[in-house]
Amino acid sequence: MDPLFDHTLMRQRRVRALAGFTPGADFLIRRVAEDMADRLSVVERRFENPFQVHGGLTLAAETMSATGKTAAFRFVDQYALPGLDTSAVTLAGPDQVPIAPGSADLIVSPLALHLTNDTPGVLVQMRRALKPDGLLLAATPGAGTLGELRESLLAAESELTGGANARIHPYADIRDYGALLQRAGFALPVTDIDDIVVRYADMFGLLRDLRAMGMTSMLMERSRRPVGRSLFLRAAQIYAERFSDPDGRIRASFPVIHLSGWAPHESQQKPLKPGSAKTRLADALRTPEQKLPR
Repeated sequence: MDPLFDHTLMRQRRVRALAGFTPGADFLIRRVAEDMADRLSVVERRFENPFQVHGGLTLAAETMSATGKTAAFRFVDQYALPGLDTSAVTLAGPDQVPIAPGSADLIVSPLALHLTNDTPGVLVQMRRALKPDGLLLAATPGAGTLGELRESLLAAESELTGGANARIHPYADIRDYGALLQRAGFALPVTDIDDIVVRYADMFGLLRDLRAMGMTSMLMERSRRPVGRSLFLRAAQIYAERFSDPDGRIRASFPVIHLSGWAPHESQQKPLKPGSAKTRLADALRTPEQKLPR
């Protein structure tokens, strides 16, 4: 399978973004980190061997540690993370999870799965790295992310050149991720979505934030031709025409899919076998039973 994302370029852009960090540019990962910590806080146990797998920043691990539910995190990432001793970070590409089988009791993946070239394989590696009854918590942008920007750029390029190039990453939907959790062998899989909408004065403010987050296009098949300013000016006009609020500010969508799953263990709840119920549904609902015609 040909790779979809250029991970070498991804590393270069993430390192450059960290070196020139813009205050506030971490708003999305900060929001996601807080949501993931809230989800961890309701789990009635403490995790002694937690790992953060990719994500590019330590915010998720820091916020989750603050719940008191975890020991110190260890990390897997493409590069040394700021503020961490090198012994706490194992360097690996986005498709690799170099954690010893059955050694982690918690794996968290903040905004990273959408940039893997082999998402099913990454989830399988995570499940194998977990101890029985270990927990995976992940968050990833889902279908519709930057949909307004995608539509505006496609419309502008088609209008100006008669063709269009892919400039925004593809994103999987919530059903895809639910199926992937099951395929990877996770028990009790759960997926839900948080629709985050951010408003900007114009499209160029959004583009500045994407560059500051290291989230511009990393597609292997991206166009290498220089892009003229006219394309972005026209795209900004289309964006404002189609996706602005009454006050003139534009909307940018970041639907974030949250995933959780457990490494199988005999203590976990299991569904009853079909036909094994001992109580009729009609009795539980206190309503007369009505048989359907054959």
